[in-house]
Formats: sequence, C-alpha cells, structure tokens
Amino acid sequence: MTSIPMVPQTTANGLRRRVVHPRRPVRPTQRRLPLRRGPRFVTHIYMVRHGRASAGWDTAVDPDLDEIGQHQAERVADELHSLANPTPLTIISSPLARCRQTAQPLATKWGIEPIIHNEVAEIPSPEGVDMSKRVEWLRVAMTKTWTELGERYTNYRDNLVNYVTSLNHDTVIFSHFVAINAVIGHATHDDQVLTMSLDNCSVTVFEKQPDGTLMLKRGGREADTLIR
Repeated sequence: MTSIPMVPQTTANGLRRRVVHPRRPVRPTQRRLPLRRGPRFVTHIYMVRHGRASAGWDTAVDPDLDEIGQHQAERVADELHSLANPTPLTIISSPLARCRQTAQPLATKWGIEPIIHNEVAEIPSPEGVDMSKRVEWLRVAMTKTWTELGERYTNYRDNLVNYVTSLNHDTVIFSHFVAINAVIGHATHDDQVLTMSLDNCSVTVFEKQPDGTLMLKRGGREADTLIR
C-alpha cells in the first residue's frame, strides 16, 4: 500500500509544521469460494444379466431359471454381497421371472426386497411375429444398429438409458442381454445393438459422473451366448 505523504502546514507565527496522516488499515484479501454446481460424487451402477433360463424366447413368454441358472444366481450374490459396506445397495429388477429369481439370493442376503421396473426389461419382439420366429428375428436384430431397427426400438433404448442415468445412488440392476448392451452402447457412443456377448450372471459396471455422464468402468464376462 502506498504511504500518505507528509503535508507541510504554516502556523500563525510563521513556523512550519508537518502533519502526518494516519495509515488506513489494510483490509484482508477476500477469497472467492468455488461455485457449487450439484453433487460431487460418482454413482456406481452394477448391471447383472440374469441366470440361464429354463426355456428359450421361442417357446416360453416368461420362463423361470433352470437349475444351472439358480446356481449362477447364488454365485453372483456371493460376488456382490460385499458391496453392502455397510448399507445394502438398492436392487432393481426387470419384471420378468428370470431376472426376479436371479435377484432374490442377493436380496435375501441383504434383507431387502428388489424394486421392479419395466424400464430394464428385455427388448420387445415386433408385433405380429409368431413366437416360434422370435429368436430368428432377434439374431438378425443384433447385427443391426438401433437406428436401423426404427423408432419403436430407439424409444425402448432411450427410456432404458434415461432411467439408468437418472439414478443418483449406487444400485444393482438385474436385467437382460440386449438391455445391458443398450446401456453399454450409450456409454461408449456406439449405435450397434450388440456390443458385448455377455454371459449369464455377468456383472457390467458403470460410473455416473457428477455432470451426469455415464461411463463404462468394466464390461461383464463374455461367453458364446446361446440365443434361444
């Protein structure tokens, strides 16, 4: 700070004297606090493909798990159990039986009930397609892009992605092969319907960043999945 100069003044008898003005107090520098633009944490989303079903897409509308699928569900529950540290995560499930049954062992370990959401259900088959031809349709569909499948299917994908990206707390979602691929495609900016050949009860991990961006942290275990 620049000092105030001493100004000479003259008294009545002609003598000169100096007047010294006091220094002004120095104000402390004000620091700007960073602006808060919403929550500053990462949300982890674990998407689990259901265990092996007892019947295929072309023979049953809503099959249960078979014996192998039940064992797979128990193993993935053991794998995910430690995520409850110390509080269990929310469990979301597709309404279809194979997902609900896959979710149940983990829900039992954590002492909670899964929440059912239609948004994480499997891709619907086209209207008017006979059940016996649904697998054939799906195999062809998985070679295409979402854009090529048309508005009905881009709407399905968008509703699914919007739901997943709306989650603001760590969550385990039990869902389906194509549904999880749709979320992977969104996170990796890939319009292909099939991005990974996910095995039954594989766990795909996403991170939702503070700005809402969804990132693929780890793809699930892959296998030569039988589409049936």
